[in-house]
Amino acid sequence: MKPINDRVVVKPMEAEEKTAGGIIIPDTAKEKPQRGEIIAVGPGKDGNLMTVSKGDIVLYGKYAGQEINYQGQDYLIMREDDILVIL
Repeated sequence: MKPINDRVVVKPMEAEEKTAGGIIIPDTAKEKPQRGEIIAVGPGKDGNLMTVSKGDIVLYGKYAGQEINYQGQDYLIMREDDILVIL
């Protein structure tokens, strides 16, 4: 996959299985992950270079991006503006 313009492909990280206190979280109560790894980065838009790069771990908005399934793996395609922070 090669994103265009200011888009990035993010592989969401798994949701937490249990709390810090050791309580196991059931699937129905798990929140959608808001953290992931950058898999691919577009070239940028209007001469602006991209801030993120492949391999970065990022936090993004709860409803950011378009979910896709590619070769059996779930990914998100989003604009760089939807990324909140690089960890």
